Parts: sequence; structure tokens; C-alpha cells
Amino acid sequence: MFNFLHLSNVGHHKCIDMAAYDIEIILNRQLADCLSIPVFITDTTGNLIFYNEPAELILGTRFEETGEMKVEMWSTIFKPLDEDKNPLPPDNLPLVQTLKDCTPHHKTFWIESLKGIAEKISVTSYPIIGRTGKFLGAVAIFWKPNDV
Repeated sequence: MFNFLHLSNVGHHKCIDMAAYDIEIILNRQLADCLSIPVFITDTTGNLIFYNEPAELILGTRFEETGEMKVEMWSTIFKPLDEDKNPLPPDNLPLVQTLKDCTPHHKTFWIESLKGIAEKISVTSYPIIGRTGKFLGAVAIFWKPNDV
């Protein structure tokens, strides 16, 4: 693992140097940058350390504007909702479940963006396990069910 982290403001954008993370996290971010489907990446404590451009379209805000976020913030700021449009508790979200038990999870639910737009999404999450077997974080891939 590299040992430095650079966080600075360039104009109104936040720049985060991923070099402070294990290579497996860095490689997952590189993969997420190349995918046309939305992706979240978190560390082991649930801090959202990256989401890609397709995720920005569903969530209604750019990663450069939010930067890294604690799980308590991202799991509620984007307002996950059940089928009846009632708030879903963070513990019912696939990514939070993966962070707790280091296993993959899947769920379809509604999410209300920061712009107030509710959309149905399907989410699959999986743990990031390093070559030494150490749990390093988790990834959630999500899409609108009608995109499949």
C-alpha cells in the first residue's frame, strides 16, 4: 500500500489521490471508471471513497462535488425507499450488508436523488478481498431494472 493521500480543492472541485489505498481498491476504481453502469466503492468502514460518472446521473450529483462520504451520510442523503416509497433503513442496503458480513448481496428498491427524482434501481454488492485475504472494502454496481 502506498502511504500518502492528497486532498485539495482545485477551483470548486475536490481532488482525491487514490494512492493512499490498497492496489485492489485502486484497480476497482480504474474498472469503475471504464464501466457504463453506476458503481460505488467504499472502504471497510463504509466510507464512500468513489462513485463513477454513470452513478452521478442517477444520484443527481458529481463525485467531485460531494467527495468522500461517511456511510451514515451517503446511505441516507440519496434516500433509499422501499416499494411503498417508505425510507429503507441503511442496514437493508446491499452495500451495508456486504460491509457487515463480507458476502455479496442484491436488492431492487427505489432511490430518490438529491434533485428529488425517484428511480427504481437494482443493486449488487461484493466485498473487495486483498491477495492476503484481508477485507479492504466493498463495491456496489447498480442499474435501472428496465436497462437490463
